[in-house]
Formats: sequence, C-alpha cells, structure tokens
Amino acid sequence: MTTSPDEGRTLAQKLIARASGRASVRVGEIVTCKVDLAMFHDSSGPRRLKPMLEELGAGIWDKSRVVLVMDHYVPERDEDSRRIVRIAREWAREQDLPHVYDSQGICHVVVPQGGHILPGMFCVGGDSHSPTGGAFGAYMFGIGSTEMLGVVVTGEIWLRVPDTLRMHWSGVLSQGVTAKDMMLHMLGRFGMNGGAYQAVEFCGPAVRALGMQERMTLSNMSAELGAQAGLIAPDDITAEWLAATGAKVPDLSGWHTDEGAACTRYDFDAGALAPMVAAPHSPANSRPVDDYHGVPVHVAYVGACTGAKLDDLRAAASVLRGHRVAPGVRLIVAPASLRDQEAARGEGVLQVLMDAGAELFPTSCGACSGYGSPMGDDVTVISTTARNFKGRMGSPTAQVYLGSPYTVAASALRGVISDPREVLA
Repeated sequence: MTTSPDEGRTLAQKLIARASGRASVRVGEIVTCKVDLAMFHDSSGPRRLKPMLEELGAGIWDKSRVVLVMDHYVPERDEDSRRIVRIAREWAREQDLPHVYDSQGICHVVVPQGGHILPGMFCVGGDSHSPTGGAFGAYMFGIGSTEMLGVVVTGEIWLRVPDTLRMHWSGVLSQGVTAKDMMLHMLGRFGMNGGAYQAVEFCGPAVRALGMQERMTLSNMSAELGAQAGLIAPDDITAEWLAATGAKVPDLSGWHTDEGAACTRYDFDAGALAPMVAAPHSPANSRPVDDYHGVPVHVAYVGACTGAKLDDLRAAASVLRGHRVAPGVRLIVAPASLRDQEAARGEGVLQVLMDAGAELFPTSCGACSGYGSPMGDDVTVISTTARNFKGRMGSPTAQVYLGSPYTVAASALRGVISDPREVLA
C-alpha cells in the first residue's frame, strides 16, 4: 500500500520522513535515516561492538546519543556473567559514555524514565523489545550487532518504509483487564507474524485512556506481532509523564496519523475484553482466562518490562492485599526498575506483596531471559513476561503461561489459573 502527500500520511511515515530529511516518504521506499538515539545493553553491546570497532579503528559518532544499560547479566552470578559485565563497565569508562545505567533496571523501562525518548525521535535498540519507545511517539526498533556497528560509527541506518496496521480500540477496559490482555488478544487473533515488518499503531479511546506504563506494554509487545515499530500518538498524558522525568517536552502537534492516510485498520471493543492467558509455548496461544481456569500453578512470576513496572506492581498488590498466596505456590516479584521499586516501597505496595509471601528479586531481566533463578523441571509457571517460548525461562519441561499482573496475582492467591475479576469483586 502506498500514499502520496496529498492523501495524508501515517505517523510512521512522518517520523521516517523527518529522520531521512525529506518532506514525505512512500511505503516501500528505502531511505537512509539519521539516528537520534542508540540503546544497547550488556548482552547486545560492548562485548560485541568493542572488538569490531577496534578492528575497524573506528569510534562512536556521537556519545551523547548512546545509552548503555547493564540489565541482562546483573547481578553477576558466575564467571561468564562477570566477564560480560566487566567488559561493558570497562568499555563505558574507556569511552567516557555520559549515559550509563548499571543495575538500575530493565533497559526498556530505565531509558524512558531517564527522559531519553521523546516524540518525533528516530531510535534503534540492541534488543528485540526496543519498539517500547513507540509509546512516546518515537520510531524505535530493534537491530542486531552488525547493524548497530554501522549506527555507532555513522549515526545512520537504512530501512524500507513499512505499511501501517492501525489497531483501533473503542470502549473502556473493565476492572482487572489491562494492556497486557489487549496485546494477548491481538496475538491470539493475528499470530506472531501478523504484523511482520510493518508499523503497528495503537489508537482509539481505550488506548488514549491508558497511562504511559500501560502504553509501553502495548508498544513493547508489538515485537511479538513481528512488527518493526509499535506506535502511539503522543498527547497530554505523554507530555505530563515526560515532564516528570525532567525532559524538555517538544511540540506534539502533527505527530499523528492523518485522516485519509492509507493504512489497514482493525477494530476492537475494550469493554468486551476478558482477561487473557497465553498457554505454552507461544504468546499467540492466547484465549480468555476461563479456558484455562483451574490449571494448577507452582510459580507466579511478576517481573519483566511488560509486567513489573509500578502500575503492574500496584495491580498485583490490589489482588493480594490482606491475603497470602496458596500453599505450595512460589511468588517471585522482580520490579522493572529501581525507581519503580522504591516508589512501590514508598506507597506500601511492596510491603503488601511481601506480606502475601512474595520473594523480592533484583531489578533486572532475570528469569525472563533465563538468567538468575530460571524455572526448574516440570513446573507450571504463570508469568507477566512477554514470551513463553520453550526453555526461555529455564528448563524446557517448564510449562509457562502468560497473563497480566492481575491474573498472575489471582492465580498465586488461589493456586490455580484464575480470573482476577472474581477476586477483585
């Protein structure tokens, strides 16, 4: 599908046009874009980039536009993780990088919390969930180490202008139903390649009603749809959130999809949405929670960039307040960032979770990436993570279900997969 300037432009086209220095771009065109921000972490960054840069005798094009986060292999638990993190720390010092977040939380959370991603920007990240930045009206996508090398040296990258799929959500979400449920519903409908190399834009009244952390979950999991970017038009909620980080909020006017722009639209009713659960071993194995009601669980994991931000911790606490998890259930809580952990502590949210029997784990990617305390053999897990691929969280015999923080907390409370609306009622 293509469009011309007089037909209106999608948000994706506007962002790419700005980055490529052109008035407009057409779907299918290959353009070269200037990068405003490059993010990578201890796993994807220095241990791979450092030797390649040295072999080329090249340096970083603009250190002020680079952000390094240590989140995958911290805290260091063995010699391999110590080596990987040591390389990242030493390289950060050698390069005198100004933006380094060491053991502060997950990159997709701490980078926005640092005010680094603003509407209108064009960004890349060394991680598949980098589309999180699209929640702020920025074009952001994940790239591999070889592509990142090119970006780090030149400050540029090429891409093919994608089609746009608009996911329009009307209505109002019910209590106990979240952005995670919206995403799992879309995955159940379209599958993991339903948005392959396309820009997915989330829009409509139900999306506009979401806070920034919920929007981040939508954009983050556009990666599970196979999309290159997951965009949400910035608005007053975006501006308020960014101002709280200390960022200078740019002009938001124009960063939206024009009426008449050529795109594909799908309609959803938020009010009709039930809590969703994805069964092993794919986020696309998603159906309403009642389809899995009563499945016994051994571990409930509230963690990761899609399930342990402050709003997620609040959701889990609202279910567990005044209760204890069921006998035989292990509840693990790994906040997405130190900032969110301390905010949850200050609000009493963290204490509610601890009183319910939660074990507090470090603010890192942790079990989501199979690191730290991975899941053992033959256990059934319900998790707030984005993926439940076979073996991703540990043993290949572990059965991992995905749900929202409400659903995970309700399942921990009852010892079986449960509809959180029953508990909240």
